[in-house]
Amino acid sequence: MKNSETKIQNPHDKFFKEIFSNPLVARDFIENYLPEPILKIVDLNELEIQNGSHVDEELSELFSDMLFRTKINQRDGYLYFLFEHKSYPDRMVALQLLTYMVRIWNQKVNRENDTHIPVIIPLVIYHGKTQWKIGPMLSDLIMDFEMLPEEVKQMTPDYRYQLYDLSQFSDEEIKGNAELMIALSIFRDVFKKTSQEFLETIFKAARALDELEEMETGLQYFETCMRYILTSGLPLSKDQLNTVIKQLAVTYKKGSEVTMTLAEVLREEGFEEGIEKGKKEGIEEGKKELAIGLAINRLTKRFGIMPSEYREKINTLDLNSLEMLNYEIDDLNSIEDVRKFLGI
Repeated sequence: MKNSETKIQNPHDKFFKEIFSNPLVARDFIENYLPEPILKIVDLNELEIQNGSHVDEELSELFSDMLFRTKINQRDGYLYFLFEHKSYPDRMVALQLLTYMVRIWNQKVNRENDTHIPVIIPLVIYHGKTQWKIGPMLSDLIMDFEMLPEEVKQMTPDYRYQLYDLSQFSDEEIKGNAELMIALSIFRDVFKKTSQEFLETIFKAARALDELEEMETGLQYFETCMRYILTSGLPLSKDQLNTVIKQLAVTYKKGSEVTMTLAEVLREEGFEEGIEKGKKEGIEEGKKELAIGLAINRLTKRFGIMPSEYREKINTLDLNSLEMLNYEIDDLNSIEDVRKFLGI
């Protein structure tokens, strides 16, 4: 297991872990979003976060994970959160999840010399630009699985994960206490809304946190949210940032001061032109992620499931190479041609 402190955290990863490391927020999410039959057998009083990450290092910029130990049906069990912070869904998430779950089981068996493995409930949180239309079963990755004889199906591991596609959540569907609702709204809107539309998300968060009984807690939470917003690639212009500061000076004065200070600190840390250049960089990053998704989807449709090393190589290509790959796909005749193109 990797030490999460040594892992380079991008803004999405950092914000997700800061929010869900709060046991009250994690519990609030589970209470509001876990299906009722599952919730009935999960002991929320025993919820305990586990250290470390099970995500492969090369995928750590695309996924974050958190593992909670608790009692499920009165026995030791786990809730495993996988957070996908790309702008498009990953078709292979069921396979990746299975890999991480097997790692958890192996560690449990090896460390405790156990003769049984615990229940793991896998939860996928996604907040990209496009709707998640991928089936939640591992067997969805096997072509014509339903046409196989029952004997073969019984020999094939299969499971489903619980999906939360925040990109499709309405305001009414975002439930929970103020901290959870604000975090989920920000996650949903950071890819979905324009920078101008996103200003209202900031103001709603400020209003809700200003009403918290623990004012200092609310202010710290607002700072966490604003740091994420200013470093996540959301293209806020200087004028828009000044609008936020001015309006908060009237409605949430301490929040206005936090935003001003944070903007200055981030400039000194090198994010400066992140606020000014963010729009251009955000567009370029968005183009790259869409190009990656398009290439993988087209190659999968043409040649079947891509080996993981191919997918990993595609994720490292620059935008020009990705555009060339998408242009050349129709002229590639075999998986061997793909390998040669990628230089594997």
